[in-house]
Amino acid sequence: MKKYFGFLLLAIGLGLSMSASAALQIQSWTQPDGARVLFVANHAIPMLDVSVQFDAGQRRDPAGRAGLAELTVASLTRGVAGGEGGDLSEAQILDGFADVAAERHAGAGEDRAGVNLRTLSSPAERDASLALLARTLAHPSFPQAGLERDKTLAIAGIREELTKPEAIAEKAFMAAIYGGHPYAVVASEASMQAISRDDVVAFHRAHYVANRAVIAMIGDITREQAEQIAARLTRELPQGAALPALPDVAVPKGGEVRIAHPASQSHILIGAPAIQRGDADFFALTVGNYILGGGGFVSRLTDEVREKRGLAYSVYSGFSPLAQPGPFQIGLQTKKEQTGRALQVVRDTLAKFLKDGPTAAEMKAAKDNLTGGFALRIDSNAKLLENMAVIGFYNLPLDYLDRWSGRVRAVSIADVRAALRRHIHPGQLSTVIVGEEAPAATAAK
Repeated sequence: MKKYFGFLLLAIGLGLSMSASAALQIQSWTQPDGARVLFVANHAIPMLDVSVQFDAGQRRDPAGRAGLAELTVASLTRGVAGGEGGDLSEAQILDGFADVAAERHAGAGEDRAGVNLRTLSSPAERDASLALLARTLAHPSFPQAGLERDKTLAIAGIREELTKPEAIAEKAFMAAIYGGHPYAVVASEASMQAISRDDVVAFHRAHYVANRAVIAMIGDITREQAEQIAARLTRELPQGAALPALPDVAVPKGGEVRIAHPASQSHILIGAPAIQRGDADFFALTVGNYILGGGGFVSRLTDEVREKRGLAYSVYSGFSPLAQPGPFQIGLQTKKEQTGRALQVVRDTLAKFLKDGPTAAEMKAAKDNLTGGFALRIDSNAKLLENMAVIGFYNLPLDYLDRWSGRVRAVSIADVRAALRRHIHPGQLSTVIVGEEAPAATAAK
């Protein structure tokens, strides 16, 4: 089970299977039980996509129980006890979804956890799959045998990741930039072993609650049907008490971490906490990051590191906005003997960009590419569903998509310079290198 790291540019992959030029009519309401609902009617195909998300992500893992959020959401379909229809086994649940050709996916990220469902919109299939989804959300039985199996699989994945330099680098990077904050904590074999069934039951009871549910729907249904479906999904969920406040993200101290590894290349990550969801600088950073390292072969980092010097096959930069300041990250791989040189080129390129900002030509190319390619990022109900969930969970404006291109076009050079300087401070950047051992002089300090 891996943390996902969604870069800023990936956050604009918000799609629907309808005309990209048409205004997106997101309807939204709050149910009497407190659940927030976002709905888009799309009658182009006889399908319905549904997402139910909760403030139940990895940042809510209790001390010593890292991995609990992921284990809980993964175990929702291991059995059902109580509610209408009696008890169900894991096999009956999975067969129930398969019998009506419904697809169900679940997962947990740093902030949120939840379930997505794709079903036919015909009443028989739709009603059967939604009833099953509602029961697994409200009445999971968490059988001990299924829990032990999920823990075993999770531990096997953790052990495998410990052999991969990219996974080692990512974990060390999050620890370096977040210190003791929950964003830094990742599941370990010890933390997974410590999780009991009582922990899973208590976590589910505390976090899978109606008043903090965010429901997104897009598909071949009416507003009236959407209201009925949303009410059905939360009808048997409890009301939850206020969650404890999480600690603030501390001002990072920067520094360098080197971890020896037998891989032929060094895996390098550089960054720091940078931006929250809804930050006013989002669009300026979107444009600036495209120029710095988010634009692939047309970015400055690629030009300096790969094209001019051949120090890496690929190099990138990105922002991952979260409920609290999410990471800014630069990443690359290079031959071990080139580590020092590659690092210096990256740092020099970033420093020059922060000092001088982008050129007028770079700004035009970036904005033309971002706005011109936007239609390619809005091509499926599945993409739209995920990003409607993002809009709902993080309380972004409902017209966010409609205004996206216009806000990108409105960004000026001065906006980019100011935003980068507000959110990237070279002295606070942490560097993690997995592969090359520390030079003798550094190791002796």
